[in-house]
Amino acid sequence: MMGILDLRGVLVALLLASSIVAHGGHESVPEGSAVSKDPIDSTLWIHMILMGFTFGIIFPLGMVLGIVRSRWHVPLQIIGTVIAVVAYFLGHAHKGRQFGKNVHASFANLLMLMLVVQVVIGLYLKLHLSKGIHGRIRRFFVVLHGVLGKAMPIVSWTQMLFGGIAANGFCQGDHLGQCLAHFIMGSAFIAYGIMLTILLLVGQYWLRRTGRSQEFFDSLVIAAWGCVNTFTEHRWGGPWVHNDLQHTTMGIVWWCAGLLGIWMSRKRNGRPKRNLIPAIVILLTGYAMSAHPQTLMISTMIHSIFGYTLMAAGFTRIIEIAFVLKDKNTVSLDGSDPNSFQYLPPFLLYASGFLFMGATEEQMQLLHDAGITHVSYILILYSIAFILFLFVNILLHIYAVHAWPDSAKLSAHSRSSSTTDPVQDSTFINGHARSASETQQVHDAEAFELQGLISDEEDEDVPGNRNHVMGPRKAEDEESAPLVGKETSST
Repeated sequence: MMGILDLRGVLVALLLASSIVAHGGHESVPEGSAVSKDPIDSTLWIHMILMGFTFGIIFPLGMVLGIVRSRWHVPLQIIGTVIAVVAYFLGHAHKGRQFGKNVHASFANLLMLMLVVQVVIGLYLKLHLSKGIHGRIRRFFVVLHGVLGKAMPIVSWTQMLFGGIAANGFCQGDHLGQCLAHFIMGSAFIAYGIMLTILLLVGQYWLRRTGRSQEFFDSLVIAAWGCVNTFTEHRWGGPWVHNDLQHTTMGIVWWCAGLLGIWMSRKRNGRPKRNLIPAIVILLTGYAMSAHPQTLMISTMIHSIFGYTLMAAGFTRIIEIAFVLKDKNTVSLDGSDPNSFQYLPPFLLYASGFLFMGATEEQMQLLHDAGITHVSYILILYSIAFILFLFVNILLHIYAVHAWPDSAKLSAHSRSSSTTDPVQDSTFINGHARSASETQQVHDAEAFELQGLISDEEDEDVPGNRNHVMGPRKAEDEESAPLVGKETSST
């Protein structure tokens, strides 16, 4: 094990050494540009794919496996670390397009340092040292390991956005302000959608412990963000340009509505209370953004679809709270059986976030010059939203089946209950083969039905039995009844 720790020390030294020559070739970048005119070579494409796979899939999955204390957590994290280190050096060895100094290159060193610290702490905790000073500092390292692991998806998302911006040379000069607004707000919508998904599927127990309604936290964030927007969307002392007035008034609406939502999130006796204020804020924001004036037609269309999608998210959220849940917190406390309509508001927030992040001025100009229609582009962004929504649901499912294993089992009581849908109860679990007893039960039922049909034909052929069909069959039914009853009781 000490050899492994020594290897990690060598790795840290290599990373620090590589930062000295990181992303060389700045001299080939034209003056006033962020990137050279060369195409992206295969080495850099491999770097992007490996980094996206590692930090976008492997590490989030490893984080969930670590939370549920799965034995696959350590092997998966080791695989991800090896791939990330290889991809890191590939990012410094590429030819083709060269880049000037950018935030992606600087942030990469911080991200890799976090990764190395996370791995070293994980290996230390794996030794289970608890004597002497190790017993006193172990708790600190456990907390630090958990915090770094949970922060990794957020930091990784930020770095991937920086990578996309740096690869195209976006967000330079006068474009920086609107670029930051689009990526920050778009990420905020996606984060809000992810939080709604978490609360829908696995977060109701936590919400009950807080003694607050979900709208209390939503309104608190909306009010805080509104205050920021009110004083940052316009450079005070200068002229009002572009959409400064619209952005500033939108911030005012947010903090005013947020304060109202906080007040309405509790009953007279202090107990939590649902309200519609955050959903109305989303609806109004979507309306404002759908009418946002733009210079290019493709930008106008994409902003309109973004606004309509955001309006749909707010409208469906109102329907969910008022009519689906009827002011209750949830349909099922453990999140095992949410109403299908409840998936719609979070997904629309995912889609809204990607639409807004993909609508910067430079992106719109690039699409306009390439002749790409807004329809094709919107469908691509919606496809990405579907994939992310799928991945988040997969991660939450993995967590839920470990946190509440009984919720993933189909009990005998639930199969035989007369209060459930009989059509639904007659079907088998999606994706699961029939067990031996279930197969035998189906076989016996088919044989019994076939025997009854044969008996009917024989009775009709015998003279004098046509008016007494039920008489001779009664005994036969009674003889067959114990077989069916036995099989039914065994299930």
